[in-house]
Amino acid sequence: MKKILLVFVLFFSLLSFGQEQKKVQPKDSVTFIQLTGIVITDSLYRIPFTRVGDISTRRGTLADYFGYFALVVHPGDTIQFSCMGYKRKNYVVPDSSSQTSISLVQIMIEDTITTDPIDVYPWPSREQFADAFVNMDLEDDEIRLAQQRLSPQEMAFVGALLTADGTSSYSTYRAQQFQEFYTRGQAPSNNLLNPAAWAELLKGIGTGRYQISQ
Repeated sequence: MKKILLVFVLFFSLLSFGQEQKKVQPKDSVTFIQLTGIVITDSLYRIPFTRVGDISTRRGTLADYFGYFALVVHPGDTIQFSCMGYKRKNYVVPDSSSQTSISLVQIMIEDTITTDPIDVYPWPSREQFADAFVNMDLEDDEIRLAQQRLSPQEMAFVGALLTADGTSSYSTYRAQQFQEFYTRGQAPSNNLLNPAAWAELLKGIGTGRYQISQ
């Protein structure tokens, strides 16, 4: 009699344990899907660093410089794409999908962002700005330095240091030839007593064409 009672106790214990195990096990196992893709504009330009967020699980990632992204999602999740200058887009992962991976090409539409105008001043008030502008001590810039170099004295000094170019050399050679042809068969002219030559000499000294050694 004791043996029969022990068999019934063990049978009911195993039956209740099996029912508990059946209750613990979920009806449907969780399915994961690898979502990969690229984010582009309607003109087929890639959008870098787009935020790809899973609203259902509050997880997400960023697209790389070329617009590619990869994210693990669940069937039925809502994926939101957002980027500055573009309208937000939502994508719902198919709930009845039996695939383990989905490739997606998400197109974003440009969005115009307008803000109120802002005036930026480097000084706290207009009066301080006007005072600083009037009393500003400007340093000599490139234009002012060039203007100083264009003075008659500076130009004469620089001209005396420069060598003659091809045109000047040819003009001097033609003048010498003309002088030789003009004085051929007679003594050459002496500019020591020529008033025009003396005037040219004095003019050159006054403008700094000639250097005076003391």
